[in-house]
Amino acid sequence: MPPSADPTAEFFRELVAGGHKPLLGKTSGTLRFDLVDADRVEHWYVAVRNGDVTVSHKRGKADAVLTGDKQLFERIATGRENAMAAVLRGAVAPQGDVSLMLRFARVFPGPPRAADAVETGGKRSKP
Repeated sequence: MPPSADPTAEFFRELVAGGHKPLLGKTSGTLRFDLVDADRVEHWYVAVRNGDVTVSHKRGKADAVLTGDKQLFERIATGRENAMAAVLRGAVAPQGDVSLMLRFARVFPGPPRAADAVETGGKRSKP
């Protein structure tokens, strides 16, 4: 499958297209991702209700808000960066319900497979 021109949009599209998320089965709440891209902010609003997920570009109030660089989020959305590590080093600014963010982090992909690393000579490509 060719890489998406916009990994962020692809992540959220696949999140909804995949249907019910068992990893979020006992999770309910709203999250907003405010992604800074040069001089604009892209908003992604995620509502989770017992594993059922909807996504929009709503700017409304959310239980948890994560603000950060769009390029960093693209790396998180493709598994090339760990969301929790980014939070711990201060690369993203979380606000609100931290436990909701921790539960939501389960749906982020893991690192690329070892076979992918072999194909690229062990190097990770930059977006």
